[in-house]
Amino acid sequence: MMGQGGPVLVLKQNTKRESGRKVQLGNVKAAKMISDVIRTCLGPRSMMKMLMDPMGGIVMTNDGNAILREIQVQHPAAKSMIEISRTQDEEVGDGTTSVIILAGEMLSVAEPFLEQKMHPTQIISAYRQALEDSLDVLRDQISVPVDVSKEDEMVKIICSALGTKFIRKWMDMACKMALRSVKTVALEDQGRREIDIKRYAKVEKIPGGAIEDSRVLSGIMINKDVTHPKMRRRIENPRIVLLDCSLEYKKGESQTDIELVSEQDFSRILQLEEEYIQKICEDIIRVKPDIVFTEKGVSDLAQHYLVKNNITAIRRIRKTDNNRIARACGANILNRTDELREEDVGTGAGLFEIKKFGDEYFTFITECKDPKACTILLRGASKDVLAEVERNLQDAMQVARNVMLDPRLVPGGGAAEMALAHILNEKAKSIQGIQQKPYMAVAHALEVVPITLIQNCGGNTIRTLTQLRAKHATAGNKNWGINGETGNIQDMQELGIWEPYAVKAQVYKTAVETAILLLRIDDIVSGSKKQAGPDPMKPE
Repeated sequence: MMGQGGPVLVLKQNTKRESGRKVQLGNVKAAKMISDVIRTCLGPRSMMKMLMDPMGGIVMTNDGNAILREIQVQHPAAKSMIEISRTQDEEVGDGTTSVIILAGEMLSVAEPFLEQKMHPTQIISAYRQALEDSLDVLRDQISVPVDVSKEDEMVKIICSALGTKFIRKWMDMACKMALRSVKTVALEDQGRREIDIKRYAKVEKIPGGAIEDSRVLSGIMINKDVTHPKMRRRIENPRIVLLDCSLEYKKGESQTDIELVSEQDFSRILQLEEEYIQKICEDIIRVKPDIVFTEKGVSDLAQHYLVKNNITAIRRIRKTDNNRIARACGANILNRTDELREEDVGTGAGLFEIKKFGDEYFTFITECKDPKACTILLRGASKDVLAEVERNLQDAMQVARNVMLDPRLVPGGGAAEMALAHILNEKAKSIQGIQQKPYMAVAHALEVVPITLIQNCGGNTIRTLTQLRAKHATAGNKNWGINGETGNIQDMQELGIWEPYAVKAQVYKTAVETAILLLRIDDIVSGSKKQAGPDPMKPE
C-alpha cells in the first residue's frame, strides 16, 4: 500500500540502485504517508480505525501501535517508522501515536533543506543539538515533581492518559483499577524498585456482563476447573501446593520396548506404576494441603488418592499462571514431590472458589494477605470491545508505572511542545552559521502536536495557534495548551491534564533519532532473484 508511490525497488534483472537526494526525499515522503495515516488518532476527539487482519478478523482501535502493526508496507523507510511505534510501546507503553506524528514532521521540515542541497550532516548536527537542549529544558524548566503516595494526584495523571481512549466513559473505574494493579505488583528489592506489569498483572477477558462489572482481584483467576467432580469447589484459608511435575507414571520419551519373560512380569509393571503414583501422592498428603496445582497431568489413580484425602487438584496450568499464584499466596514451585516441606506450602490466600461464566469454569484464588501479583477481570459486550478496553488499560498501567519509577510530570495538550518550541526559537538566535535554520525547524516541527489536536476537534488552526504562541511568548504561561474537547486554548494545570516526563522524553528521543537515521540514508540497494527468460547472450 505505502510503497507504491515511494521509491520501492522493483528489480528488472539482478539489482537496482537509487541514491542521493532522490532517496532522501523518497524517505521523507514515505514517513509523511505513515504519519498521515494515524494523524486523526491523536487527542480526545480522535477517530478510530477499523482494520482487517489476514485471518479475516477485525481490529477497531485508535492506538497508534495497534494500527501500524496491521498495516502492510513495502517501503524500507515506512517499515522503520512502524518499528519506532513498537519500540515506544515496549519502552513506556504510551505516546505511540505522538511519536509517529512527530517523527513524520521532523522529516517533513527537513525537506526544504534537502531541496536547497544542504548536506544532511549539517541538518543532523542541528537536530542532535536541538534534541539535547529539548531534554535539558524539559527536565529543568517544564517538568514538575509529583508525590506518588497521593492517590488522587495519581488518578488525575492516569485520567489524562485515558481521556483520548475508548474507555474514557468509565474513566474513574479504569484509573483506580490501573493504579491498584500497579501498586499490587510493585516490589522493593535492595533499594531497587521493580514493577513487572507484563508478567504479574494479567488481564482476563470474559465476554458478557457490563464494563462496570470489571474489577481487580486481590489474587489470581485462571480458566480451569477441578479434575474430579467430588473435589471441593470452595475452600476458605486454603493450604496451596504448586508443582512443576506430573502426578502420573513416567512414560518413555519415544517408543519404548519391554521384554516380558514370565506371566507375572506384566502385573508387576502395573504394580510398580501404581506404587510410584501412591508414593508421590503420599509425599503430597504428608504436608496436608487443601489444593494442588500442577503444570502437568494428574492420572485417575492420583485423583483417587487425593479425593480420599479431601484434596482438590487442578492440572495443566500455564507456567506464567503458576508463577503468579506463587507470588500471590507465598508458595514455592517444586519439581519433585519428595522435596515438599512445610515452608513450601502457600497459606497467604483467603478464599479458593470455582465460578461459572457462560459455559466455562474459572478458578479464583482471592482475598490474599499481601499479593504481589493480581488478575484484572474485564467484562464487556463483545470480544472487540474487550480487546480495545484491554489495550487502553495496558496504557493506563504503563503510565502509572512510569510515574512511580520517575515521579515527574509535564503539562499535556501540546503545552510542553509549545513551551519547548518557544525556548528553542529563542536559543536558535544564538546559533551561528548554516545550522541555525534546521535548529529552528525542530522548534517548528514540535508545533505539530497542538496543530493536530486543533484539527481533530475541527477548530480554527491558524487563529488558535497564534493565540497559543502569544500566550507562551509572555512569561509564566508555560502550562497553556489546547483543550482537546473544545479546540480552544486553556491552562493545563487548571484542566488537570498532565503526562509522565518519561513518556515525553522517550517520544522526543525516538522521533528525532529516527529522523536522523532516515536522513543519513543516501542509497537503497535491493537484490532479487534473476527472472527466468531468454538468455540475451545465446544466439537464436
